[in-house]
Amino acid sequence: MVKAQSRTLIRCPLPDVYGFVVDDFVRNYPRWSPEVQQLRPLTDGPLDLGWAAFQVRIDQGRRTETDFRVVALDPQRRVSFKGIRDPFVIDYRFDPLGQDTQLTFSFELAKLGFALRPFEKLIRFAVQDGTERVVRNLKALVERELGR
Repeated sequence: MVKAQSRTLIRCPLPDVYGFVVDDFVRNYPRWSPEVQQLRPLTDGPLDLGWAAFQVRIDQGRRTETDFRVVALDPQRRVSFKGIRDPFVIDYRFDPLGQDTQLTFSFELAKLGFALRPFEKLIRFAVQDGTERVVRNLKALVERELGR
């Protein structure tokens, strides 16, 4: 199992940060995660339990296609996604800190295929680097567009 987590303080109120990530997910996700080359909702309407999407990503030159769905949604607190066929879980947590928001982003890859096991250290490094990049990009976008 490969796990990574990063957090950051975003200088915006929690409802604004949550709205940017969850309510405007389809528009904003490719902006904070530029590896996303294509995002297509498979479910109509806003994010809710069971909402699903298809994405094409290019991570470090490797193209992947995955379907994922919302598996947890606690308004103003948390949203979690899980791969439908791929063994990953992604979690965004939102905690108020005065007028600001602490965002915690987690990524978990449940298992590595046999062919990837020799590269586990490199994969762990890349996953941690990716979580740090996500929170850094989110912070910059939210503060620039919604900050005080």
